[in-house]
Amino acid sequence: MSAVRKQAPVGAKTRAGEHARAQRPPRSVNVAIITVSDTRRDAEDTSGALAESLLTGAGAVVVSRAWVRDQVAAIRSAARRALAGRGTDVVLFTGGTGVAPRDVTPEALEPLLERALPGFGERFRQRSWASVGSAAWMSRAGAGVARGRLVVYLPGSTGAVRQALEELLIPELAHVVRLLGRF
Repeated sequence: MSAVRKQAPVGAKTRAGEHARAQRPPRSVNVAIITVSDTRRDAEDTSGALAESLLTGAGAVVVSRAWVRDQVAAIRSAARRALAGRGTDVVLFTGGTGVAPRDVTPEALEPLLERALPGFGERFRQRSWASVGSAAWMSRAGAGVARGRLVVYLPGSTGAVRQALEELLIPELAHVVRLLGRF
């Protein structure tokens, strides 16, 4: 038996003890999506397109899409540009989180993070076990906070993007943005 959680009306105060997740956000969450790949751009970027579709379907607004090569400087530069956008609440990266020599997304982003959120990567790998088995431990997916915004970096596969967004990120998206003081 599953419980259905009713959403509080916009602007309504929650009762003492009610989890902040139950509150509806006062506006949409604004997300920048950046794909890290030497080969996928535009129409070939199925993971970025899937992320955009899932996020907009959940009520978020995708404020920008960008593509960068698997290079630390390029990834870091794209992150800084996205974080400079005053309306950006979340910066989502797809790609470059494996163990291959070209997979450098974590190395590029971790120095920009003021706070790591290790539970995201831990839970993602735990949830991935059912889909990919023991290969789950090779993912370096993660999340953190930079400039008061949520930064998430995911593998580039559509299965990983779907799983991370549907099972972890979207259910808590407005909640974490609220906790970061973005609304």
